Amino acid sequence: IIKNLNSIQNLGSMDILCTDKTGTLTQDKVVLEYHLNVDGEEDGRVLRHAFLNSYFQTGLKNLIDIAVISRQEALGAEALVSRYTKVDEIPFDFERRRMSVVVRDTDGKTQLVTKGAVEEMLGCCAYAECGGGIRPLTDEVRALVAGRAGELNERGMRVIAVAQKTNPSPVGQFSVADESDMVLIGFLAFLDPPKETTAAAVRALTDYGVGVKILTGDNEKVTRAICAQVGLNVDRILLGPELDSISDSELGEMAEEVTVFAKLSPTQKARIVSALRSRGHSVGYMGDGINDAAAMKAADVGISVDTAVDIAKETASVVLLEKDLMVLEQGVIEGRRTYANMIKYIKITASSNFGNMFSVLAASAFLPFLPMASLHLILLNLIYDISCAAMSYDNVDEEYVKSPRKWDAGGISRFMLWFGPTSSLFDIATYLLMYFVLCPALTGGEVYTHLTDPAAQALYVSLFQTGWFVESMWSQTLVIHMLRTPKLPFIQSRASAPVTLLTFAGILAVTAIPFTPLGAALELTALPPVYFTFLAALVAGYMALSTAVKKLYIRRYGELL
Repeated sequence: IIKNLNSIQNLGSMDILCTDKTGTLTQDKVVLEYHLNVDGEEDGRVLRHAFLNSYFQTGLKNLIDIAVISRQEALGAEALVSRYTKVDEIPFDFERRRMSVVVRDTDGKTQLVTKGAVEEMLGCCAYAECGGGIRPLTDEVRALVAGRAGELNERGMRVIAVAQKTNPSPVGQFSVADESDMVLIGFLAFLDPPKETTAAAVRALTDYGVGVKILTGDNEKVTRAICAQVGLNVDRILLGPELDSISDSELGEMAEEVTVFAKLSPTQKARIVSALRSRGHSVGYMGDGINDAAAMKAADVGISVDTAVDIAKETASVVLLEKDLMVLEQGVIEGRRTYANMIKYIKITASSNFGNMFSVLAASAFLPFLPMASLHLILLNLIYDISCAAMSYDNVDEEYVKSPRKWDAGGISRFMLWFGPTSSLFDIATYLLMYFVLCPALTGGEVYTHLTDPAAQALYVSLFQTGWFVESMWSQTLVIHMLRTPKLPFIQSRASAPVTLLTFAGILAVTAIPFTPLGAALELTALPPVYFTFLAALVAGYMALSTAVKKLYIRRYGELL
């Protein structure tokens, strides 16, 4: 779903895609694999506390919350829900990377239950339940906790720590300050299976000149494990805390080299995207969560999916109906095809109009009459524009879509200056042929300035205008096929059926009009057969010269379109 037409071209010009890990490298199906106490044993109490936290929070429930609730409901959650009531909550934020709820049971006992990233949870805990009792969270216990979490991370699991505090005593309302001196009770380990198609999709995007960078809030161990499982080689992972100590220019240089970024906050994701853009890259960002909105806004093209949260879909300029890099690859190709056909139309018609303007100015300076009447010009442009209407459906050479394409306004004027005068040469050749050869041959053997009969003068002007009217359509239309591809037209690269049909239909229509009552009404005259012999020679010469100029243009500037 394209929400902004400019995003089609931005997709085609994109050379870096930044994306979250969840749902892109992985299947976006989070499953709770383990609920362990600090000793590493399965413990239902850990699950129950996590359930209370997830169930009673009023914020948006993410996939982790849903997985916890689903597991407890499968074991029976009615008794827990009926026994506890919510007192307060401390919402999640990306600095603390944890959230808390305060609940009270039917016996009047109050508990502050907190879950979040292991490192941040260790920062707010002073004790741990292990070895059959509650022990101070010494360096030895911290190392034990970090080791168990690290083992799970290395297996590709995301680990969340759970802690509680009994009968907390807040001053006024509960706040972040109450998340202290807590008791760590265990871990939750979640698995989001990797997609089998991820490695192939990344290779396909790379083949089309799009580098893929992973920007995730998860820690480096689980990110590295997932990347290994999908076949992505990761030499270095840049962590969020490291970004705070480097400048934007340094970040731009590092971001070009590093493929994976972990432990990022939303603002850090946006900063990475902005740093890449400042280095001249066209950057896309693909995400579906609240934490992705800032990065999507900072990107050249924000990409989301129809199952994303509302703010992500609102921020995105492209919404995919399926969250898959393979789908995005097709979007990139389509964006480049759209841009290719758009730039074909702009460059070819601009150069054609520039050539016609130059031809009219040249003719007006030397001819004693108008080279073409205004009605003729309007009709010619109408038929030509109808012929060009099929350009959006034209075929695009495979080589063209292999690399990103950026808008270059300077290339249009350069193209006009090269190919516009080329068409004018053959317009002037047509003038000379009509003025000095064909028109005199059909009006008494004299050029216009030597004619005295008004009827002969009128026929002379009509023949001249008709000759240029027909030649203009032939040259303007056939040059579409010459300039739509750097290859040899009709042989190495063929236009699509709609383009071929409409362009040749336009030629036939303009050629036939002088022989019809409409032509007579427009003061056009039927042309003699010998004219078409000269016309064929002129058009053949124009196509040959256009091909030669095209080769010189490509040799000088490296590309045609």
